[in-house]
Amino acid sequence: MDCSYFDAGVCRSCTLMGVPYAAQLADKDAHARDLLAAFGDAVWLPPVASAESGYRNKAKMVIGGTVDSPTIGILDENGRGVDLRECGICAPGIRAALPVIADFVTRTRLAPYSVPERRGDLKYVLVTLSPDDELMIRFVVRSEDVVARIRARLPELRAALPSARVVTANIQPEHKAVVEGDREVVLTPDASLVMRVGAVPLRLRPQSFFQTNTAVAEALYSQVADWVDAVSPASVWDLYCGVGGFALNVAAPGRRVVGVETSREAVRSARATASAAALPHVAFRAGDATAFARDAKTTPELVIVNPPRRGIGAELAGWLEDSGVPSVVYSSCNAKSLAHDLARMPSYRIRTGRVLDMFPQTGHLEVAVLLERSAA
Repeated sequence: MDCSYFDAGVCRSCTLMGVPYAAQLADKDAHARDLLAAFGDAVWLPPVASAESGYRNKAKMVIGGTVDSPTIGILDENGRGVDLRECGICAPGIRAALPVIADFVTRTRLAPYSVPERRGDLKYVLVTLSPDDELMIRFVVRSEDVVARIRARLPELRAALPSARVVTANIQPEHKAVVEGDREVVLTPDASLVMRVGAVPLRLRPQSFFQTNTAVAEALYSQVADWVDAVSPASVWDLYCGVGGFALNVAAPGRRVVGVETSREAVRSARATASAAALPHVAFRAGDATAFARDAKTTPELVIVNPPRRGIGAELAGWLEDSGVPSVVYSSCNAKSLAHDLARMPSYRIRTGRVLDMFPQTGHLEVAVLLERSAA
C-alpha cells in the first residue's frame, strides 16, 4: 500500500507503510510464536490476513483548522490540524463521508477546538461504518450549547449523507487529551448501529467498543467459537465482553454464557442483541471483570478474556491460576502483555493459537490462544 501522507511526512502513524504486506504478516506471526513459545508446545494455525487498505471501520478524527476551512485528521507537534480525509486505511464509506462532514462543520459554524488557544466548539468527529454501509457519526463538543445548532441542521446532514443512521453529540468540556466525555446526546431516532458479523447482528451503541477491522473480527469470533465448541463447556464467562461478540457467537443450546463489561452502553448493546436473537441462556453484567470473578460463588468450565492492551493483570491472572477452570481462551491485542499474564498462570499451557492481522500497516496484531490446565 502507498500513502501520500506517509511519503510527505505529515503522518507516520502506520509505521510499516511501504513494507510488503506478506512480510508484515510473516513477521507478526513469527513474533507472536517466538514470544509465546515458552508457554506450551502449541499448534499454531496459519495467520489470518486482512485487506491491506480500507479495512478500518472506525475513524477517530481530530478537527482542526478554521470554521471555513476545517481539517479532519490529526494535530501536528504545534497543535495545528493536519487533514487526512483521504486516509487509505479507512473504509471507502468513511472516506466518502468525511468531506460531507467537513462541509456540515462549516455550515453549522462549529469552531474547531484550538489546543494552543484552548478555545473552540468541536474537538473530534468519530465515524463508524457498518457492514451494511450505514454510519454512526459522533461529534465531540465542548458544551451542550452547541448541541442545538447540530440538531437544527441535522436534516441537511442526513439529506447529504443518507447512510448516517446514528448521529450523536458527545460532551467533553475538559482541556485535556481525553477523546470523549461521559454524556452522549443521541440526535437520531436510532441509537445503535447494526454490525452484521457472521451470523450475529451485533448492536453497537455510542461509547461501546468494537473491533476496528470487521472482516478480521468475524474471523476471530469464528475461530474462538470453533475452539469453544471443541471443548464443549456447559458454562462460559466472557470477561471484557464489549458488545458481546464472543459471548453471542459461542452461545449454544444448553450452554450458559455470561458476559461482563464495565461499559454500561456496551452491556445495553449486548443485551439488545441477545434479546433480538432470542438467546435466553446468554446474560450480560455491567461491572469489573476481576471483581465479578473474585465474588462469584461458582466457576464456569471455560473463560474467555479479551482485555485492553495492558492485559488482565496480576489479580485476575492469579484468580484464574487458582480457580480450577479447565480451559481459557485469551484474545489479546498485545502479545507482550499476554506473555506477562501467562507467566502468572503456570498451570495453563497453550494448546493452539493464531495471529489475526487486525491492524495492517502497523506493528500491532491480535493473537488468540486456547489454554488448557495441565494435569500436573
